[in-house]
Amino acid sequence: MGVDDSRSAPATSAGLSEEEAARRLTAYGPNALPAEPRTPVWRRVLQQLRDPLILVLLVAAALTIATYDLADTAVILLVITVNTVVGVVQEVRAERAVAALAATSAPSARVVRDGEERSVAAAEVIPGDVVLLAEGDIVPADGDVLDAALLLLDESSLTGESVPVEKAPGEDRSRGTVSAGTVVVRGRGRVVISATGARSALGRIASLLGTAPGPTPLQRRLVGFGRVLAAVTVALCALVLALGLVRGQPVELMIVAAISLAVAAVPESLPAVVTLALALGARRMAERQAIVRRLPAVETLGSVTVLATDKTGTLTEGRMAVEELWTPLGEATVTGAGYAPDGHVLRGGRTVSAPDAPDLAALLRAAMLCNDAALEAPTEGGTEWRALGDPTEAALLTAGARFGLDRAALDRELPRVEEMPFDSGRKSMTTVHQWPDGGVHVVCKGAPEAVLRPEVLTDGPDVRTRAAARAEDMARRGYRVLAVAAGDPKKRRERPGTWESGLRLLGLIGILDPPRRASAATVASCRQAGIAPVLITGDHPLTARAVAERLGIAVAGDEVATGEQLRQGSAGALMKVRVFARTTPEQKLDIVQAWRGAGHVVAMTGDGVNDGPALRRADIGVAMGRRGTEVARQAAELVLADDDLSTVVAAVEEGRRVYANVRRFLLYALTGGTAEILVMLLGPFLGMPLPLLPAQILWINLLTHGLPGVALGAEPVEPGVMHHPPRPPEQSVLGAGLWPRILAMGAFVAAVTLVTGVWARETGRPWQSMIFLILGATQLGVALGSRARPGSLTNPFLLAAVGAALSLQAAGVYLPPLQALLGTEPLPLTDLVIVCGVSGLGHVVMRLQARLFPERPPRVGAQTPVRTSP
Repeated sequence: MGVDDSRSAPATSAGLSEEEAARRLTAYGPNALPAEPRTPVWRRVLQQLRDPLILVLLVAAALTIATYDLADTAVILLVITVNTVVGVVQEVRAERAVAALAATSAPSARVVRDGEERSVAAAEVIPGDVVLLAEGDIVPADGDVLDAALLLLDESSLTGESVPVEKAPGEDRSRGTVSAGTVVVRGRGRVVISATGARSALGRIASLLGTAPGPTPLQRRLVGFGRVLAAVTVALCALVLALGLVRGQPVELMIVAAISLAVAAVPESLPAVVTLALALGARRMAERQAIVRRLPAVETLGSVTVLATDKTGTLTEGRMAVEELWTPLGEATVTGAGYAPDGHVLRGGRTVSAPDAPDLAALLRAAMLCNDAALEAPTEGGTEWRALGDPTEAALLTAGARFGLDRAALDRELPRVEEMPFDSGRKSMTTVHQWPDGGVHVVCKGAPEAVLRPEVLTDGPDVRTRAAARAEDMARRGYRVLAVAAGDPKKRRERPGTWESGLRLLGLIGILDPPRRASAATVASCRQAGIAPVLITGDHPLTARAVAERLGIAVAGDEVATGEQLRQGSAGALMKVRVFARTTPEQKLDIVQAWRGAGHVVAMTGDGVNDGPALRRADIGVAMGRRGTEVARQAAELVLADDDLSTVVAAVEEGRRVYANVRRFLLYALTGGTAEILVMLLGPFLGMPLPLLPAQILWINLLTHGLPGVALGAEPVEPGVMHHPPRPPEQSVLGAGLWPRILAMGAFVAAVTLVTGVWARETGRPWQSMIFLILGATQLGVALGSRARPGSLTNPFLLAAVGAALSLQAAGVYLPPLQALLGTEPLPLTDLVIVCGVSGLGHVVMRLQARLFPERPPRVGAQTPVRTSP
């Protein structure tokens, strides 16, 4: 039997037998999405070792072994080990943290088997099962509705639509079916399961996830850098070897010198610098409740040029709230957050209550009476109020509470005696309440087009016209509008068919899923940082436009593209749109791929199942942890455990800090490498046959590329880093003028070293030892001059590392065991003073260069055609 057979099989009230259920469970498998296979530790280690820079280090380690430089070999292998361990540990920790958030999936379901109701694990639900649904249940699998009583489902995780959908049996597929992962917000019903696990709608969306994205922007840049560095290093070392042989130097000595120079030219601390910077960023983000699932994701956010975001539950709170009230006598606004009663009703800028505004009191009192929802106060230790029932009706209760009305007192004063439940045909709900003197009070609420009719209201055309115009205006601004009317107390009950007539309009209520408090600031920060925000939602175009305009993603007049328009439009037209509505998961994926295909680095934020494919295919996916679905969390590389969207801005800042520190290290390390190569190349032409011995080169390399280089990775963020756009995605890590700075500083360090060496040789001083000290100490001065905030104590690790390296450099000249190892001589005090004075020039020139030729960030919009301000 195939899955579809269960649809045609007659479902009876007795459900399946346990024997048939067991057979089908064996045939179909458990009702669960295919789990991503756990990556064994050995494979994680192998993935770390395949990093191009690590491969360069392995070659460097082999070369140091060839020169019997076991100390440098040990340092290089230590760097590789630390880099690998940190990367693996971070991935494992993140995987465990995300697994701990998975408790939101449906743990059990109520099914009918052998004529009896019983609870089974959600994974054991199979096609053909009759499942009972009630308020608060999570639908365990796809199914067809058999019968329903006011059954209302929240499908926002699948569709992005924030308004619950009514379900009922019938030919209408959208109303007659339920989907796995959706939530029952009101009513009850029975469904027969038609598809489970990977065959469900949720499973089909999960199958779109595909594989994770490729290398991050920094990884791609470093691969290119590694290739260039390898080619340049091989060419220059071959040149040094050839020059030495031409000048009659011993072959063995020159081979060792060339290999030593090759090792010195490779910035072997670079992987450690990158890993340290990423790990520090991940730790800072963990303190802000953000889980980094893959360490390089920290840097990726710093390169983002487009932030594509879902609406419901991401930019908005994912819950309904009353914001605007209108009565024939005036209007008012409601303040507050969530479903908590804390807040106010404002009219004319001041707080009002029932005695001040009887028209508002009548409106909100009626909205609370004609209402089937309830509010649940926070549990002990909690702070969040919960809605029980329809979120829209819960929002009405919250508005009434903020006005000072007591729902329980109203129900006691005016108990409900009759009702006409909400019906999608009538688009209204009516209740009848016992008046204290024995009469009855009729209250009706519903869609404006259903209530604002002369057959329902006794109000004149003027009131109805004004109300209709205001309702249209509110709808245009993204509100879900309810009209509320009530009848005058009557001494007797009338027939149900006459309840919705002869009523008086009390007013209109504007309800929407409000933006999160941090959303507007997050969008503004992105714009300031040159990142183009794009809204992609499955919700209604008017709602999408209203939220986008309120948050600054779009301005009045901007185009809103729907899913249907996407099928007919071109990629070029798509690039000009900032708001997409009524999109399917496949279309969200297409939009993200289109932006990436245009050369952008795309971050995607979301929380629903429908966001999963786009989250996975973006350069970096960011999922909500608390409200997010399991599919979204598994697809993302960054999970916001507390759903605080402002963390995205902090993550972008961390990513830019990482990239800046990598460039800072390359400036420092390659300046030293350039200086050493130039000294070795030009020294023989200035009368110095071999300016540095191989052991001396490796010692300088060990001290300068070691702790000081790694410490640069801990530099704090530069002031103003979020006031300019990211680097163009195609730009080299050595671009934006870094190469000229490296060559200029390398040439300067080489020049002062060679001039001092020539002078020392001609005056009979220990010239080789002086070159040895100057070359090492000047590079350390360059490290201090490369800081993000020179003169501050924000990175004491760097100051300590430079101090330790200077001490060891001096020990190489003054300690007898090291003198014998390195071939150095002690310097008299006068020569040492000269060396210190010359070495300080490196730091001075670095600061002058930074002041005279500051690194100019790209202009907003210079690298992309996107608009970055509303």
